[in-house]
Amino acid sequence: MRELVERAIQVGPCRVVVPGGQAESALDAVVEARRRGLAEPLLLGDASAIRDGLVAAGEDPAGWAIEDVPDPGRAARRAVELVRAGEAEVVLKGALSTGELMRAVLDRESGLRQGRLVSDVLVTEHGASKPRLLGVTDGGVNVAPTLAEKRAILENAVTVFHRLGVARPKVAALCALETVSPSMPHTAEAAALAALAARGELEGCEVFGPVALDGALSVQAARQKGIGHPAAGEADILLVPAIEVGNALGKAFTWLAARPVAHVVWGARAPVLIPSRAEGAMDKLCSMALGALVARGGP
Repeated sequence: MRELVERAIQVGPCRVVVPGGQAESALDAVVEARRRGLAEPLLLGDASAIRDGLVAAGEDPAGWAIEDVPDPGRAARRAVELVRAGEAEVVLKGALSTGELMRAVLDRESGLRQGRLVSDVLVTEHGASKPRLLGVTDGGVNVAPTLAEKRAILENAVTVFHRLGVARPKVAALCALETVSPSMPHTAEAAALAALAARGELEGCEVFGPVALDGALSVQAARQKGIGHPAAGEADILLVPAIEVGNALGKAFTWLAARPVAHVVWGARAPVLIPSRAEGAMDKLCSMALGALVARGGP
């Protein structure tokens, strides 16, 4: 994840708009991002609170772009307007709810829809001796995706990883076991996605499943279970069957494994970053780096 931030810095400052910009962790993140040359922020929200927060962070508010938009819903709509006008490349959630922000993003008349399903991709790191990027999707937007929606979620995540420089990401369709069971419909859908990939209908990736978490991330476990797919145990992306799985798995990286995480919602006209309110400034910095790389189309 440190390399992710460094690569984003190399592509130059990304124009990040922050509705609800008075949020302390969001302010801390954009201050650090600006100092590192990663972002050029535009802060929307309670202007007085934003200025106070910048002063507390050792910054001169006069040198920052600030708009006084104290109403959260209006700030979300203003952020979308700026993206549509080409004045912002990435949206970072500040002091407002995910629902308020996504309503503005997904508005059919004035939002950022482009005819595709939008989905959340969490990116973290996995491995002890040689950490690598690992994605989890979708733990933030789609509650109970159908097979067609899972395909769209998978394709969004693959695009994100292509833009991170992973030419052919390995995708594990997570389930509770490795065989198709009539009592577990997700296993049949996982098998269907793997079959689509095997026929070349899912481009730019390898897909295997149904598979449990151990068989997705451990080559040794995959071998012991007799999973024959060449990508078994080496997943780059974990495609979860429902939002509860993705949400819990994503938070486990933060609260159990103490790993940095980043989020990006992809499928709209611009990356939208919806980190949890409990995530710290460093995670939000990583999210901005992820958003910048996705917005700019690659490393």
